[in-house]
Amino acid sequence: MSTTAFDTAIVQARDLLRWRSPLRTELWAARLTAGLEPDQVGPFLRELAEDGSAESRLTLVALAAVNADAPAGYSGDGGSEDADVPDEPPGEVAPGAYAAAAKGLADTLPGWVRRMGRVTCEGAWYGKADPYGEQALAVLSFRYENGKEPHILVVGIDQPNGGLAVDALVEEVKFLDDLGLVAADPGVVAGRVLDAFELGDRIMGALVADTLAEVRPFAITRARTVPGLVRGAADDTVSRFADLPDVPGAREAFEQLGEFVGDRPLWWSPARVSQFLTSWLPREAILSDEAIAAMPEVVRAWSRFSGDQPAVLRQIDADAPRLPALMADDSLWGVGKRIAQNRR
Repeated sequence: MSTTAFDTAIVQARDLLRWRSPLRTELWAARLTAGLEPDQVGPFLRELAEDGSAESRLTLVALAAVNADAPAGYSGDGGSEDADVPDEPPGEVAPGAYAAAAKGLADTLPGWVRRMGRVTCEGAWYGKADPYGEQALAVLSFRYENGKEPHILVVGIDQPNGGLAVDALVEEVKFLDDLGLVAADPGVVAGRVLDAFELGDRIMGALVADTLAEVRPFAITRARTVPGLVRGAADDTVSRFADLPDVPGAREAFEQLGEFVGDRPLWWSPARVSQFLTSWLPREAILSDEAIAAMPEVVRAWSRFSGDQPAVLRQIDADAPRLPALMADDSLWGVGKRIAQNRR
């Protein structure tokens, strides 16, 4: 990291010592982390350690607070018995580097500094970010151990591209009032946040908000503080659907709909409805005549349950009359369906 950047960090840390805000300091440290290339971390931490000023010590402690665990791909306890900064492998951050560099420094700073990272999760919410559920919102509410600076972490999770994190922000609790989300299990929501960031790390070139990197360290560390983490939790939206039409074949039809929506049932747009009725069902599904006849009403019922969006219902009206002919067209069958049909 350049001397200019180091000097800037020291000036900003000096202001933060006056503000005495754990939250403001952690968010600053997350932005600082985002600006460091992996091969810059070790030299920057050593420069801070050598400087030894209150500003440098605050910077080290704040960086440790928002980088509380070893990077993905490493094993180890995330800490060090040695106060020296571990050497990083080429292009990576050594596990426990931040924690090792900050060891013992919190006690040399004002008491409010030790509250960084010491939060209690007070609630969680999950639901659609838009009418069609193309993005879901996972929200966690936190408060510091002294009861001050309540805040919420909001993570946008993309649905069409598999469920990766595409945006995140930290807001006051009142921001939650405008989101219209339902309460959820904190451990499940925190697990979804971690799953979404982990998936994003595996996808090269994913389109995400420009500001995501600046919140990412804070978001991941916050989610890891939530007790009872549940990773890879199934979405229970399909199981909560209770408005199945009372017509022959409805249950069979709904089983196919549930298979199609899979683990992203909140995403239900006109385009997805059309894909289901005109492409997926003819290619993949083997249905009785009763189920084919029941499918339009089943899809309408699911659509009402999923937000009752007029554009979705219009798409069903446009595509449903074609379903019997499409299901009968064997040129549309996929390989799996052809094999299954030949075995019958």
